[in-house]
Amino acid sequence: MRLLRITSAYPEYAARFYAAHPGLAECGYSEQCTAYFHDAFSWADAWTVALRPAGYEMRETVLNVAPMQQAWARENLRRTAQGDLETIAVEQIRQFAPEILWYDHHDARLLKRIREAVPETRLVIGWTGSAMPTQNAYTLCDLVLSCSRESVERLTAMGHRAVELHHGFDPRIPARLGAARADLDMVFIGQLIRGSQFHIEREKLLEQAVAALPLRIFSPSPHAAAPSPSRRMAKQALAASYRLMNAAGGGALAARMLRAAGRSEEWLAPAQAAVNPKLVPHMSDGVYGLRMYETVRDAKITLNVHADSSDRYASNMRLFEVTGVASCLLTDWKPNLGEMFAIDKEVVAYRSIAECIEKGRWLLEHPAERRAIAAAGQARTLREHTFGHRAARFDAIVRQALQSMAVPG
Repeated sequence: MRLLRITSAYPEYAARFYAAHPGLAECGYSEQCTAYFHDAFSWADAWTVALRPAGYEMRETVLNVAPMQQAWARENLRRTAQGDLETIAVEQIRQFAPEILWYDHHDARLLKRIREAVPETRLVIGWTGSAMPTQNAYTLCDLVLSCSRESVERLTAMGHRAVELHHGFDPRIPARLGAARADLDMVFIGQLIRGSQFHIEREKLLEQAVAALPLRIFSPSPHAAAPSPSRRMAKQALAASYRLMNAAGGGALAARMLRAAGRSEEWLAPAQAAVNPKLVPHMSDGVYGLRMYETVRDAKITLNVHADSSDRYASNMRLFEVTGVASCLLTDWKPNLGEMFAIDKEVVAYRSIAECIEKGRWLLEHPAERRAIAAAGQARTLREHTFGHRAARFDAIVRQALQSMAVPG
């Protein structure tokens, strides 16, 4: 089956990646893809590799990585037809003509455009984590997958067809990492967004943890700052114009207005308050891709704190990223965590801030036990939680969905 997944990258990561690879932006599309996916940011091409044995011919389109997309346009489109990044993505999908589209994005307007351009697509799959965006394309999807059981429950209650599918680990990653340094005691890697569904509880825990443990936080959040009054007013005016145009049925015109201003729909989201000043002295800039995996591997302990939207179930990527490179994972306890790992044998779990600090200290003071837990966690992940394991479930979900859609009524 022909499957295309469309997704996007953090703009900060994409900028850093090309800065670290001088001249790559002038190379061909295939060469850029190879380098980009080798760096293992997010899922990279793990699904492409994992689904190949199941008979899938898969393509990955990273919507907002301009150099890569523009290289494809130069090689495949007439100059007059190259257009903006969305136009390029639509044309990529149209030319590939996938039977299945995996829409790992939230923009309903773009998905509607894609469905009109590629009507032969049999199945459109959406994706969401636990924090569900207010602007989303779920109503245009035949099925929505989520790592979060909470989101599956919410989507089902809203009348959407939704299925749980956990993240996985790419077993190719350890061989790509540089020499180990083992110079970090305890790390936390992730965002600190002060908003509903995001990281209010995470911030509370980290504030107490940095006072009691040798914890280093790697996050893009140190750069967060409140906008100036003039910038805030300009954003409010542009957002108001965008909403009025949309309400009047001018969605395409509204989108063009944003692009002309050098902005996107993501930019319209309410600005978050600056990061907690008590955390800033303990923070370093965010790490991504292979650098993130090396940071985790080099740490004695990696702390995991789910987002506020994951208030009942364990689901995030860090569970498998950390164990996959044999770092000791200290994570917040959830009722389903024991379905994935043996608690306090393959990963260590805490139920409160006090227990997190207590167990963090114990792990630092007991290196042999800590290393044994890390090794056991890696063995479990490689045995049961790779993308190869997830591919079997994905294939079953897809085939069941296609079968049900083929049955009248």
